[in-house]
Amino acid sequence: MRLIPLATVLFFGMLLNVNAQDTFSIVAVDTITGEVGSAGASCLDNSAITGGAVIISDIIPGRGAIHTQSYWVSANQINAHNKMLEGLSPAEIIDWLVENDVQNQPQRRQYGIVDFDQEGNARSAAFTGTSCMDWKGHHQGVNYSIQGNILLGQQIIDSMESRFIHTSGTLADKLMAALQGANVVGADSRCTPEGVSSLSAFLRVAKPENDPDSLYLDLNVAETPYGIEPIDELQLLYDEWLNWVSMNESEAESKSFQLYPNPAKNFIHYQFIRADLVFPVTLQITDLQGRMLDEMIIDKRFGRMDISEIKNGLYLGSLIIDGKKTESIKIVIDR
Repeated sequence: MRLIPLATVLFFGMLLNVNAQDTFSIVAVDTITGEVGSAGASCLDNSAITGGAVIISDIIPGRGAIHTQSYWVSANQINAHNKMLEGLSPAEIIDWLVENDVQNQPQRRQYGIVDFDQEGNARSAAFTGTSCMDWKGHHQGVNYSIQGNILLGQQIIDSMESRFIHTSGTLADKLMAALQGANVVGADSRCTPEGVSSLSAFLRVAKPENDPDSLYLDLNVAETPYGIEPIDELQLLYDEWLNWVSMNESEAESKSFQLYPNPAKNFIHYQFIRADLVFPVTLQITDLQGRMLDEMIIDKRFGRMDISEIKNGLYLGSLIIDGKKTESIKIVIDR
């Protein structure tokens, strides 16, 4: 894995100086499976920040995860990423960030970082600047860090921590449970008038062998209609993903790409597995007679496709490379 050049840091720091204040989030690792996870939510959505709250999430598979939040600046996040690749511990990365904040305003920032040391042991560190907006704070465990600002109160991260610790199952199960611990009106106090906790939410988990651009689990609710809770929407998406995995994971291991949820409703998510796949490629939806109903040119490893105009039924999702159909997956659309 190579470092991101300083010139790139400076360029994106100027281009993406976003006053994002992701309100509550968690980073964690699993020392048994080697998985690295990241989850969070914010009362900022896709209209304010491209992608919503997920902009703060940086996962390095097999290594660790970094959340940079409160007055988010891309250059700080890129610097943190590079320092992790250089081998600094979470505590050392945070000390470096405080000393080298790109705007010389470290007390406006909030960080949560976890990683594995060279022996595979978990490490964590967090920082909450004095100028972050109240309520602000963080909790740490050996393998996790939970942090938030502009919160209803400390009870939000207390509840997240309790859910994470006391939920059994996979790292993804525990992260999803932690977010549900913050699923109360006004968890991010800016969202109280709308009657929701937040406006965007995400859940991401990487297996050690994953490419950073193609994670095992990568779910994002970038925005929701007025009054609709994004954590509930994320839970639905996660439940559908779990159902898809239980039915298809063994088959999917031999595939170049995955489609989920399946059955699908108005959107279907795609994720490409093959590391040697060269983009762009085409995803095509056809009926069983081969008639094309929709297609999409794709230039990244994951995303979603709008299928709301296609009627209920059984279809094929096919990968097209250089004009040739390479493989297909059956899709059920059922609203």
